[in-house]
Amino acid sequence: MRVAADIEITAPAGAVWAFIDDPACYLHFMSGITRWEVVGEQASGLGARYRMLMHVGSAEVGGLVEVVEHETDRDMAWVSVVGIDQRGRWRLRPARGSGAHPRRTRVELRLSYGVAGAGLFGWLAEHVAAPIVRGNLRRSLQQLKRQVEHEQLRSAAAARRAARVA
Repeated sequence: MRVAADIEITAPAGAVWAFIDDPACYLHFMSGITRWEVVGEQASGLGARYRMLMHVGSAEVGGLVEVVEHETDRDMAWVSVVGIDQRGRWRLRPARGSGAHPRRTRVELRLSYGVAGAGLFGWLAEHVAAPIVRGNLRRSLQQLKRQVEHEQLRSAAAARRAARVA
């Protein structure tokens, strides 16, 4: 099953990436995620591994995932190593529209998952879970937007205060 959601954030890609690339932020903005912890010495980047669990209905599903693509301020993709079969991707691009202002970023979050070898019951479980997972993705992006844009406003206010003092 494939689900995706996207949103436009009023911030440059680097500001959005700072949240996406920091595993410590995931529990603050990812809806439905009950665990996102670093496994091993590498906290981020290509080859980083995370134990992740998402609450779907009455179950927590997930497993161990590994980052297999990592292009700063642009793309991050992961695949499952152990647990439910899944692939995920963060995709950051300049926002479309009049001039594609560099301070606006289109963020897409995609997730593909499957219940391997479970036949009809697996297919049914995937389809029942899809609306829940899609809702988690949408809420996650809304929370990411709120946090990134708040941080942008906070930083701008701090810079204005510092300029007045100087």
